[in-house]
Amino acid sequence: MTNSISTRLAVLGSGPAGYTAAIYAARAGLAPIVIQGIQPGGQLTTTTDVENYPGFRDVIQGPWLMEEMQAQAEHVGTKMVWDHISSVDFSRRPFVLTGDSGTQYHADTVVIATGAQAKWLGLPSEEHMKGRGASACATCDGFFYRGKKVAVIGGGNTAVEEALYLTNHSHDVTLIHRRDSLRAEKILQDRLFANEKIKVVWDSEVVEFVGGGDPETLVGLDIRNKHSGEISRVDCAGAFVAIGHKPATELFQSQLELDDEGYLEVEVGTTRTSIPGVFACGDVMDKIYRQAVTAAGTGCMAALDAEKFLAAEDYQALAAE
Repeated sequence: MTNSISTRLAVLGSGPAGYTAAIYAARAGLAPIVIQGIQPGGQLTTTTDVENYPGFRDVIQGPWLMEEMQAQAEHVGTKMVWDHISSVDFSRRPFVLTGDSGTQYHADTVVIATGAQAKWLGLPSEEHMKGRGASACATCDGFFYRGKKVAVIGGGNTAVEEALYLTNHSHDVTLIHRRDSLRAEKILQDRLFANEKIKVVWDSEVVEFVGGGDPETLVGLDIRNKHSGEISRVDCAGAFVAIGHKPATELFQSQLELDDEGYLEVEVGTTRTSIPGVFACGDVMDKIYRQAVTAAGTGCMAALDAEKFLAAEDYQALAAE
């Protein structure tokens, strides 16, 4: 017999957006459940130092912050479920979510907070240097490289924006691009080429993240020219991979409206998706800011939107009696 769980509000995902949505929903008396997914706590569980989350003067640890958010959500009445949703049916209400465990979750409303993952180059040395100089977020980690040489890998809007941002902290920024022209918008390119702190290395790809010292940290990148095959070294203490993000929206492609990059589309100024009763928050719908604090903010919005949606339904039901 299939195990079944019913709830007024199910949250899919357990990063800052999902936990914040759960906190607000629980405080509103909705008794939400959080289906944590394959990475409870989200991307912050892979981030060591967090220095830009409001309320903490000292550097805090990403995993610790997620543990605290989870504990707060549970304290106010959220039920945590360790499961991964493999299919959803938004064609009828209550919505039906099926987990890898075989459990079916019947939810009057759903908040999607499944996040997005940064795309990496896939080099073993890159994986080894994560947290030691290799990063995918200049806004998050650029502050740690004040006065040091840094590099950005990529050629689109994100890469150019990150290179420009890093000039606030570094006097020496190298942008490495595998082609001979950038894909970024012209206005961003104009700003990049006008900035004396930035130099561009064309037609080159990173082949190795080079570590050194004790404890080991990033000291440079080995790059290969795509035409000559020549290997050269770019000295840097921080390397920011900026080749895009992939939102976790595969489950929803046939049921919810997505933009041309695969992010969930929401009504402007809200977290409402194309299906009434389904809401989205955090990086799964935000391709611009992608910060823990903005994810938490949209998580709050999603819970409030869901609460208003359910309250309106309850009022209509009472009026019909």
